[in-house]
Amino acid sequence: MRRSFFVFAALLHDHKAAMFSSKIISDFKEWKFHHPPSYAQLPIDRNPEYNQPVAVKNAVFSEVPTEPITGKLSMVCVSEEALTDILDLDPKVADTEEFINFVAGSYLPEGGLSVSHRYGGYQFGYWADQLGDGRAHILGEYINSKGERWQLQLKGSGETPYSRFGDGRAVLRSSLRELVASEACFHLGVPTTRAAALVVSADPTVWRDKTYSGRARQERAAVVLRLAPAWYRIGSLEILQRRREPELLKTLVDFIIEHHFPKIDATAEDRYVQWYEAVARSNLDMVASWQGLGFTHGVLNTDNVSLLGLTIDYGPYGFIDHYYQHYVPNSSDDGGRYAFNRQPDIMLWNLEKFAEALAPILTEDQMKKIQDIRGTLDQYIKDKIMKTYLLKLGLQEIKDGDIAFIKQLFDMMQDKMADFTGTFRQLAKVNADKLDDESLLESHWSLAKVGGDSRWPDWVQKYRQRLEEENVSEEVRKSRMLVVNPLYVPRNWMLQEAIADAEKDDYHKVRLLLKVFKNPYKVNEEAEKLGYSAQPPSWAYGLKLSCSS
Repeated sequence: MRRSFFVFAALLHDHKAAMFSSKIISDFKEWKFHHPPSYAQLPIDRNPEYNQPVAVKNAVFSEVPTEPITGKLSMVCVSEEALTDILDLDPKVADTEEFINFVAGSYLPEGGLSVSHRYGGYQFGYWADQLGDGRAHILGEYINSKGERWQLQLKGSGETPYSRFGDGRAVLRSSLRELVASEACFHLGVPTTRAAALVVSADPTVWRDKTYSGRARQERAAVVLRLAPAWYRIGSLEILQRRREPELLKTLVDFIIEHHFPKIDATAEDRYVQWYEAVARSNLDMVASWQGLGFTHGVLNTDNVSLLGLTIDYGPYGFIDHYYQHYVPNSSDDGGRYAFNRQPDIMLWNLEKFAEALAPILTEDQMKKIQDIRGTLDQYIKDKIMKTYLLKLGLQEIKDGDIAFIKQLFDMMQDKMADFTGTFRQLAKVNADKLDDESLLESHWSLAKVGGDSRWPDWVQKYRQRLEEENVSEEVRKSRMLVVNPLYVPRNWMLQEAIADAEKDDYHKVRLLLKVFKNPYKVNEEAEKLGYSAQPPSWAYGLKLSCSS
């Protein structure tokens, strides 16, 4: 009987696999959006002067056609996983004229409804009023063969009512960074939006001053095809609260709960309280995953915080090279508001603003319950981050003294300028009983730096004691560590080299990065030859990015 069950299960699996494979579409002209998209149920502004900055009222979206990029177009790269696993597309469609035109903004498949989203937000702690999709268009929704609903969005596809002083365009360097980071973070285990394709024009038509020095130069326009279940942010609610549109605020919140939070009863009296907690925890879980990888978002404004708990809007982000708790990748962040070590507190601040945005539709009792939830979040994120760091060391249980234990490791890493990613990965490669063997440490470039600290023997002793307390064998320790400590992360210097080549129409390195980040935990021979897991070059440590893109 047991054998018959497994035979049946295998046949069922093969049948499902065959069904899925039959869904793969090789002719993009046959690919269609689901019509109508769910967001068509929400108020949409249909101002005929769609590409003029305007204060939009009583709407969640504006209907806006794309403004295609022109000139000779090139497909820079695609995420084959995103095309196949999300959009049911054969990656070969990326070479077709129809698909390139689709990403460039000049072809809208059947069922599409091009809109830009209205939202506001706090930027660097100050209310910035209406922001919105100033260079992005949501094209439509696709329900794939797995029953998942995805919204496709172009970034860099023209002006909208929310463009303010912008030109509606994106350039190659920022677009390339977004696509690589989105896909890398997905494979690193970070909740994130996805990116499927990047198209660039041959003509330099976009003016950018990336250093804010007054020396703008023309760059080539590019468009990224981004994917997410939805694009709602804290700022989506804040603009409605600020503009005193409580009925629309309630409509939008109820819509989001019904369509994107199936575990919450959409008719429950306390649904807003449950939703607040779900959104808060998912975003704090996301931040904990950032801290575990040394990822710094760079611009953690409320308009960049997804209500679905996804990493959204990759701008001047960075992965830490040599560890520095105050690491800031954004040259515009003079005060270090969004430094690496401040991300948990900033997210808590943003969640405070989230509660304020909900206030107009809450009862006094609901407001008190949310206040009570907020009182638990500080400890929640501290515990989540502590568990993340312990797991990176092969441990699972939080114990007394762990805060000092983890801090001592990071203090040594910072004082010795040891690499964040390299140190943890190399800790997983050396047996715990050999961590005080100086000759062995010398063959591990980052671990050798930490091992040269006078506090190292004391820390190693504490580490061994913790492993004994949890009864963690060497085999289990290493297996746990190797699945959470990547060999490769998208460091700024690697991206900078790929950008420099791409600007000369050489797309090999950006395509290689996508290949490497399909499995960032395993050795890639070409990546090794390029030094992707070695000590970063000296010029890498001064790299910073601006918000100019």
